[in-house]
Amino acid sequence: MDIEAGAAPEARAVSRRRVFYIPGYDPIPPRRYRELYRTESAAQAAISGYEIALSPGRGTERFGWHVTARMDGAEIETDVEVLVWSDIVRDSMGHSIPATYLGLIRTAWTYIGTGALWRLMRLRKGPVIAALYPVGFLLAQLALAVALGWGLGLLAARGLEAAGAGAAGPWAAAGLGVAVAIAVLRWFKARDGRFFAYYLMHDYAFSARSRGANPPALETRIAAFAEAVAGALAQESDEVLVVGHSSGAHLAVSILSDLIRTGRVPAGGPALSFLSLGQVVPMVSFLPRAERLRRDLRYLSQRNELTWIDVTAPGDGCAFALCDPVAVSGVAPEDKRWPLVISAAFTQTLSPERWKALRWRFFRLHFQYLCAFDRVRDYDYFRITAGPLTLGARFAGRMPSRSRIEAAVSKYRSVA
Repeated sequence: MDIEAGAAPEARAVSRRRVFYIPGYDPIPPRRYRELYRTESAAQAAISGYEIALSPGRGTERFGWHVTARMDGAEIETDVEVLVWSDIVRDSMGHSIPATYLGLIRTAWTYIGTGALWRLMRLRKGPVIAALYPVGFLLAQLALAVALGWGLGLLAARGLEAAGAGAAGPWAAAGLGVAVAIAVLRWFKARDGRFFAYYLMHDYAFSARSRGANPPALETRIAAFAEAVAGALAQESDEVLVVGHSSGAHLAVSILSDLIRTGRVPAGGPALSFLSLGQVVPMVSFLPRAERLRRDLRYLSQRNELTWIDVTAPGDGCAFALCDPVAVSGVAPEDKRWPLVISAAFTQTLSPERWKALRWRFFRLHFQYLCAFDRVRDYDYFRITAGPLTLGARFAGRMPSRSRIEAAVSKYRSVA
């Protein structure tokens, strides 16, 4: 990969930056991300010896915050905005318990019937296990609910029979059994903030429902996001950085592809940078109707208008760690430049004590890219988003991870 050629427009110092953060499939309001940035940036600053402070966002209708930093003898002003699609996520999650189980069947059939599941398993087991977890756990909930309902109903039927309840007894017992089963299922759903089974099921069902195509509401939001980034590129700043986390990474791919295709990246304007974190692109790009995403992956991988760095870590069981999203999707062109695939290497960038505390907290580790590292190396989220170098300058000359996966695994490769 010709990193120097790809990074040439970005090799400059930064005093003013615009950052657009695109969350993954998350129904939580964007305030969560501001608070995470506030607490974790303070922790990283204390570890790394720089200064960073947050204040309210300015000059935009979108939710965000302003960052002032002093690093390496430079002062940097950064405006961070969250590109919110949590309302679309919430709407997709507003299903009854029966509808969720119907979605489970449809999603399982989509990934199994298309062969995508078996091909995904050839990449990384972790995210596939994460995908199978809600299926298994929801089925276990259903089995437990049925067993308890049937057992208590049977006991009630025997008691009513002994009491001489007559013909109404079996019906009353059956009604009790059904009520118990429903109560058990509702109990689990009410506590899904601990189990994440419903949440993850809705996440995977979101893409499976349209077999990889973007629903109309999401396409409309992608267009609005592209307008927001285009507006920043037309203003005075040194860098416009788009950060796509988890499912937000594949949204960013389409946003940036649309911007470049339509000529909205001005020559001589701010450096355009793309940081994808903990990406799960293959979960969508391996589906048959994901032509739009595969086309955008292929297109963006060739462009010299931006720098694209992809950061994952094998310790993150919810991401396709070190899987080149363009290559594994089977759409890598001969003149491919991006992304530069590197590892956040949690086992090396977190102390043994910190790694031990986080190792089995799978969902927390999926957000570690946005957090402080107590043995930080070249990946420092706060130096990237608030520091004095562009993304291209920071990683100029950096070699890709030697353990990256580049095999073309996807069965579906059409970009028509």
